[in-house]
Amino acid sequence: MSDWKRNRLTERLNLNVPIIQAPMAGASTPAMATAVSRGGGLGSLGAGKQPSDKTRVDCQTIRAETNGAYNLNFFAHEEPEVDLARSESMREQIKPYFEEFGLEDVPRAEATYEPFNEDHLAAVLDMMPPVVSFHYGLPRADLFKAVKAAGLFTISSATNLREAKELEVGGIDAIIAQGYEAGGHRGTFAEPYEDGYLGTMALVPQIVDAVSVPVIAAGGIMDGRGIAAALALGAEAVQMGTAFLCTSESMIAEVYRDILLESDANETRLTHAFSGRPARGIENRYIREMRGSEDRLPSFPIPDTLLRPLQIASAEAGSGDFVSLWAGQGLGMSRTMAAGELLEKLTAETDEVLGRLG
Repeated sequence: MSDWKRNRLTERLNLNVPIIQAPMAGASTPAMATAVSRGGGLGSLGAGKQPSDKTRVDCQTIRAETNGAYNLNFFAHEEPEVDLARSESMREQIKPYFEEFGLEDVPRAEATYEPFNEDHLAAVLDMMPPVVSFHYGLPRADLFKAVKAAGLFTISSATNLREAKELEVGGIDAIIAQGYEAGGHRGTFAEPYEDGYLGTMALVPQIVDAVSVPVIAAGGIMDGRGIAAALALGAEAVQMGTAFLCTSESMIAEVYRDILLESDANETRLTHAFSGRPARGIENRYIREMRGSEDRLPSFPIPDTLLRPLQIASAEAGSGDFVSLWAGQGLGMSRTMAAGELLEKLTAETDEVLGRLG
């Protein structure tokens, strides 16, 4: 596998290396995406939670500093219905936590960010990012058709074989095989969620064998050994999130960074408690105390709205008790350095591993 840097995906996107920095809304920054794209990988920006005006500015920043490909990521979840009983129950449940930090009332129950819509589409067509990716399946058919008609390369996540086949039939250009080890939100878009609880090593080759589009491996990949393993399984690229959390360009809170560097794989858990959908993060007081209540929470992403002031206050107080500390099971291999430097190191490590294996 001496020419591991050349395949359909790297040639189509003009990448020097098949390494994608995960979008990670709330952690990724234009500076991170720029550094990775300038290094020849695919830098990504999580745009699902922010206003389209900010997305336009971020795209201009990336384009001004790199002529490489970059990826804009959006959520494709179903529009939530506000269940007043569930919402009021959660508001009452978390009210004592707000009082601990001297915060005012818990926010009203509403979805402060929406699935990919006409507003997002307008920003995409204005800025024309080379790659547009989605989490939770595909957006509404007419919106997706417009993205495809613009000639943009599309990616979405699958956590099982059925989802991968559905994405291919839907017209996706590449599929992320997101293993159970992955940090952050599971990309599962068809319940039961448990159908997507497959490890990267088992999931990737099955999806590779079942679809004709390029497959991108994600979950637990932190260094050149993981990249080499993913390529050996038939993936044409890897997507790495947790590996980039401790880079200097990451915008995670200082307490989050500190906890990440002190934790190991045994401390991560899947939880619905922060957003209403399963996500892997480092266990903290909030996750522990909400266990048993998760089935009664409002729909995604309403819990995130209710918790936002508490998360900010907890981080500012230097406490990780109420912060969503998203991380994958490879977090024990986290490294602190600049994103561009990490990309170089990952490339050199992969060269070394594959060279040793012959």
